[in-house]
Amino acid sequence: MTKNITVKAMTREEMGGKVNKGRKEGKIPAVTYGREVAPRKIWLNAIDFRRAYAKAGENTLIDLEIEDGKKISVLIHDTQRDPLSGEFSHIDFFQVRMDEKIETEIPFEFIGEAPAVKTLGGILVTNIDEVPIRCLPGDMPSTFKIDLSVLKSFEDRVKISDLAIAKDVEFLVDAETVIVLVTPPISEEELAKLNEKVEEDVSKVAGVEKKEAEGVKEGAKKEDKK
Repeated sequence: MTKNITVKAMTREEMGGKVNKGRKEGKIPAVTYGREVAPRKIWLNAIDFRRAYAKAGENTLIDLEIEDGKKISVLIHDTQRDPLSGEFSHIDFFQVRMDEKIETEIPFEFIGEAPAVKTLGGILVTNIDEVPIRCLPGDMPSTFKIDLSVLKSFEDRVKISDLAIAKDVEFLVDAETVIVLVTPPISEEELAKLNEKVEEDVSKVAGVEKKEAEGVKEGAKKEDKK
């Protein structure tokens, strides 16, 4: 579990076109909302938020310290960026209750190198990139680290059941779900057969298109003769 990151915020009254002035002053408009919580418009310092986002991402609790001195625990629900500059243009925060479980998706962080790739020439296959979980906000991990060094042969697998989690964190997928594995390299013979199959399929599609085109052409001629 990662320690909460604190970001200072200010109450915002501006809406519509007036928000652009704040953006030019180095601020990001944002809104907080949650279950049985009234939405609240706020400003964030752009530099402070970029630093927090680089550290927290979207799966770490953030403590918003608004100018009244109170802190609220939030998750980043959505971010919008300017298509030209790439800078954040708006942030949506979901306010959580620390005593109420939430459902979210936690990404995997793949570390190390698989011996089955390095020494056997295999192909690393990632089946899923993240996993849905249910837990209290305070128990939520930011990522799950997957050590690829355990993949020593083509029979080895890393499954959901292999992940170490706190007892109060619940996975919302089958424990036998495979996260990552290594498959044997494709032989030249298999590659040749694959290329033949692709060429065969392309020729079939081309033949169908040609017949359809000829049919349309013939139909047009008959219509002209009427």
